[in-house]
Amino acid sequence: QMSNGSSVTQFLLLAFADTRELQLLHFWLFLGIYLAALLGNGLIITSITADHHLHTPMYFFLLNLSIIDLGCISTTVPKSMANSLWDTTVISYYRCAAQVFWFLFFVSSEYYLLTVMAYDRYVAICRPLHYGTLLDSRACTKMAAAAWGGGFLNAVLHTANTFSIPFCQDNAVDQFFCEIPQLLKLSCSDSYVRKAGFTVVSLCVACGCFLFLVLSYVQIFVAVLRIPSEQGRCKAFSTCLPHLAVVSLFASSAMFAYLKPPSISSPALNLLVAVVYSVVPPAVNPLIY
Repeated sequence: QMSNGSSVTQFLLLAFADTRELQLLHFWLFLGIYLAALLGNGLIITSITADHHLHTPMYFFLLNLSIIDLGCISTTVPKSMANSLWDTTVISYYRCAAQVFWFLFFVSSEYYLLTVMAYDRYVAICRPLHYGTLLDSRACTKMAAAAWGGGFLNAVLHTANTFSIPFCQDNAVDQFFCEIPQLLKLSCSDSYVRKAGFTVVSLCVACGCFLFLVLSYVQIFVAVLRIPSEQGRCKAFSTCLPHLAVVSLFASSAMFAYLKPPSISSPALNLLVAVVYSVVPPAVNPLIY
């Protein structure tokens, strides 16, 4: 046990396995996923940058998504792999704070960007004649900048809020990376207000974006069903399905992670859910697209 908040200089992350063989299996498994994410997203970034035919709003946003995905998976996976390889669970206080900041930055930016991409699909299908004017290069740059900027603000706000509390309960984080809900459990001040604040702010922003996504897709589907030719309908759907699949995977896993009832919470389940929402999308998104 820690005597006071200032004495916490490091945290202990949750290990995936307790035997050496399973630790090495975890290392190789994560290495495979990480290399797949690097390769997939790297190929998308290179293709879009190199081919001027792909310099369209849809591919510009996809380029941003791939950069965010690389950042997101690079924040959590390499540290977890290193810990498994060297048979340790330690992460320093400052590395933990940095991990919280960067993870929140990339995850928030991704969510805002997926919302912007829904608008891009909406304009392309529901208002095709205005596509060139509503989504010219300046508008696209501003929207992407707003997504990154929103992610940055969200990360600064929540990281500062979390690390301004003294930690003294214990220093064992029930997760394979530093995650805010698990860190708040370690505070010695009554962190109920902070927990509630984190949840309310996150939910308001998330629900706002989610509502926009749903409304965009309702209008898209109505517009697509009005297209007379079956070929036209298939083409319109095919441009939306990858985005819809990515949003569904991202939103459903994140919602389950943060809104599941405590009664079904267990370290093993928390680990699995965290992998599904933080590690799987960056590796799977390039395959989907």
